Amino acid sequence: MRKALDALYNGAAALAAFFMVCLLGMVLLSVAGRQFHFHVPGTDAYAGYLMAASGFLALAHTLKRGEHIRVTLILGAVKGRWKKGLELWALGFASALSALFAFYCCRLAWQSRTFHDISTASDATPLWIPQIGMAVGTVILAIAFFDELVLEIRGQRFAPSSDESLRNE
Repeated sequence: MRKALDALYNGAAALAAFFMVCLLGMVLLSVAGRQFHFHVPGTDAYAGYLMAASGFLALAHTLKRGEHIRVTLILGAVKGRWKKGLELWALGFASALSALFAFYCCRLAWQSRTFHDISTASDATPLWIPQIGMAVGTVILAIAFFDELVLEIRGQRFAPSSDESLRNE
């Protein structure tokens, strides 16, 4: 099961990276169009769709690598059962919140498809297509939070150390 979950998180991250490269392609196409006086309609809209998809698909991978921003001031001050209790509360709350987020993102994509909602930009893309990336990303994030919660309950969770000072640029 662990290998399957890790493959899911890594696959979503790889897809996010692919969409980021596609985003770069859209931006370069738009810049080239301005320089060489041609226009490809919808490049701005598709760049936005690709950016949203890459951001949402990378969320779970980022969580599992300990790269999400955490406020550890209270956690650093408590020890033992209090610390475990706070971790369980935070992960339980985050799991519930991410499940709600995933539910409503999936519902939004489904409603956009049902109502034939299209983009107001010149590309007139059916909105459920770019919303799929957001919905899938939030579902995988919810799975990752539940995974972290289960690992914490079983005492197998690797809590990343707080080394923000090393990441300052």
